Amino acid sequence: MSRAEPASSAAGPGGALRVSVVYLRPGLTFERHLVLPAPATVGAAIAASGVLDEVPELSTQAVQVGVFSQRRTLDDVLHDGDRVEIYRPLSIDPKQARRLRVQVQSRRRAARG
Repeated sequence: MSRAEPASSAAGPGGALRVSVVYLRPGLTFERHLVLPAPATVGAAIAASGVLDEVPELSTQAVQVGVFSQRRTLDDVLHDGDRVEIYRPLSIDPKQARRLRVQVQSRRRAARG
């Protein structure tokens, strides 16, 4: 099914959408498979999943989301089979993480002699 198809043909039987909502962090894997009435938004899927109740640090105001690794807003309309991903903030700047890895590798090489 291509993304260019109209929403009516993208919905499952009876105009329902089958979507999943996922959120991962160390020590927690949240995944819910939902059937929502079409049309449904990313925000509606997140609310229906219950993730906001189960994961207290999440808030709909600050949440970054995507569908299949493509950034989306809470108001974007979903298609049948979409996977809504909730992203957590980075714990360290990627450039800083690389600098730290290089420092550790340099120390290991120096210790080996």
